Amino acid sequence: MRVLILALSVLGILVGADAAKAGPSTTPRDLSASLDPATFADQATQETEDQIGLDKRKRRDVQRRLTRLGFDTKVNGRFDESTRAVITRWQGARGYPKTGFLNTLQHQALLTESISAAHASLSSSDKSDDDRPADRRGGGGAHHHHSGGGPGGLIGGVVGGLFGRR
Repeated sequence: MRVLILALSVLGILVGADAAKAGPSTTPRDLSASLDPATFADQATQETEDQIGLDKRKRRDVQRRLTRLGFDTKVNGRFDESTRAVITRWQGARGYPKTGFLNTLQHQALLTESISAAHASLSSSDKSDDDRPADRRGGGGAHHHHSGGGPGGLIGGVVGGLFGRR
């Protein structure tokens, strides 16, 4: 029986190692590679921005997205001088003509970029169980080991339970 348990433990370790290797990619991506080259050449004007149909709610969304990308601006739903300056900085940093106005392609690029940045942020903020402080409760009760989950965690938990390890 102990040989079977040992074999299952080894299998769990191997499966867990493969799962860890298949985690989220940390390879940097060129967000502009999939964009239409016209995005970088077309001038944005008040007219092109009006064609997008940005109401107050959508303007606030643009301001929030710019802020999340590190281009801090006041989220008020108005594209005042301050917001125009932030849009200009964003355009310059991305290689667009610096006009302070958006066109449809730039607006879409901003939406796509902020979504990609949000996903990357979520992936990089995930912590492994080893990074978290141990759960300590008073009273001297049983201590529980939090496994990494998956087949390896299940098998490790069973094996640990059989041998009385906590």
